[in-house]
Amino acid sequence: MDFSYSEDQQALRELARKILEERATHDRLKEIRKTAERIDHELWHELAKSNLLGVAIPEAFGGTGTGLPELVILAEEIGRAVAPVPVVPTLVEAALPLAAFGSEAQKKRWLPAVAAGDAILTGALAEGPGANVIAKKDGVGYRLTGRRPLVHAAHVAAALVVPAKLGGSDALFLVQRDAAGVSLENAETTDEQIRPHLTLSGALAEPLGDPARGDEVLRWTLDRALLALCAMQVGVAERALQLTARYVTERKQFDRPVGSFQAVHTRAGDAYVDLQAMRLTTWRALHLLEQGEDATNELAIAKFWASEGGARITYAAQHLHGGIGVDIDYPVHRYYLWARQIGIHLGTGSAQLAKLGERLAAG
Repeated sequence: MDFSYSEDQQALRELARKILEERATHDRLKEIRKTAERIDHELWHELAKSNLLGVAIPEAFGGTGTGLPELVILAEEIGRAVAPVPVVPTLVEAALPLAAFGSEAQKKRWLPAVAAGDAILTGALAEGPGANVIAKKDGVGYRLTGRRPLVHAAHVAAALVVPAKLGGSDALFLVQRDAAGVSLENAETTDEQIRPHLTLSGALAEPLGDPARGDEVLRWTLDRALLALCAMQVGVAERALQLTARYVTERKQFDRPVGSFQAVHTRAGDAYVDLQAMRLTTWRALHLLEQGEDATNELAIAKFWASEGGARITYAAQHLHGGIGVDIDYPVHRYYLWARQIGIHLGTGSAQLAKLGERLAAG
């Protein structure tokens, strides 16, 4: 497996990093934290102007038609910048399954708007107590009733991709946020972003893909959402470690940089090992998905490392910064908050291990 970037992928990475470094500054992030929506719409449109929101959208619908590796690179850069833009919910949880399974009418309606930055979409994929949506046929459409928790950016989304039970199987449905029977209860999560709880009361919905293949479509979507989360966590952890390396090189005690102390060496070295394990397992899972192979176990392993390794790295970053590490006027605290939120979304490390163990025991 060759995990090195192609020239085009490297160019995409450099473009995304340049935009994010210029736009998602420490002062700008503090400004967005004070807004009601917690979304940087100016940055979202800047990413669209640079064609970055279209990396996984077919050219026929206004995208660049590249693919999953490019989307993974973009997710990693978003994590590196802890940028408050809904790249994963819009591009991965919604636009990807739309492009792969949506009807021609659904694609024409939503994908060009996403690529142009004119529409935000999201996926209601998170599980939790009471997370149960039932779909019932109603004439030519379907009606959804139930609840899904913590739907990232649902308060600004034009439409939501919602899993629901149809008969005894799962299926994916597309619901417009302003449809009758859709209500949201805003919630602020650990990373200081807004993830509303979604309640559906007979809301009209369109099937996304063939409902008879709903289990397959949902699994396909969840696999790619897990992958994107792992990639974003790599970006979060790597940048936190870089900030720490710079700090311990410059900060002095007893006329010596604190980075010269053995205890700091050991802590930073352990964090570096975690980071490489996170990156390797993420790209291994990506490789399998790109080859059309089953990556279920590899994604569980990657998410385990993203959850556990990301938490250890960002905690070490705060610890090695001393008191300034928890100062909200200093940027490193955001990385810890993001790492914790990414770690629990779509299954904690221990939950991934439990699922992996069950599959292995079943043979």
